[in-house]
Amino acid sequence: MVGYKILPNLPTKINQKQSIMSKFDEAVEKYSADLKDLGVAFNAELLSAVTKGLGPSIYNQDSSMVACSDAEELARVKTNFLIGKLGLSDGPKLDEALSAVCSQYDKRFKHRAVFYYLLVEKLGKQSVYA
Repeated sequence: MVGYKILPNLPTKINQKQSIMSKFDEAVEKYSADLKDLGVAFNAELLSAVTKGLGPSIYNQDSSMVACSDAEELARVKTNFLIGKLGLSDGPKLDEALSAVCSQYDKRFKHRAVFYYLLVEKLGKQSVYA
């Protein structure tokens, strides 16, 4: 085998059962597990679309989470996501939805993609991601 060099740490044969997942797929799988833990029947395509809409922020520890205990954070979610992205009008309905999702998603570390998914479902705005 003149001219060929075997590279270290690379599999010479890939097992059919091995699957190589992208970071995005790993994130969506983690978010799916959160929704299952909450007992929520969810639409995987919608979850994927919401996650994709968040862009690279899902890979950053801080920006990938929502803190319900932080009023400024919730105000940003309301302004940037509910009003800006989903096109909703400001009002008590949005505050009620935020409060309901904070109560429903009772984990300490709330993933932004899951939080947004729950808001989209609660407010019936799935068409934004269609």
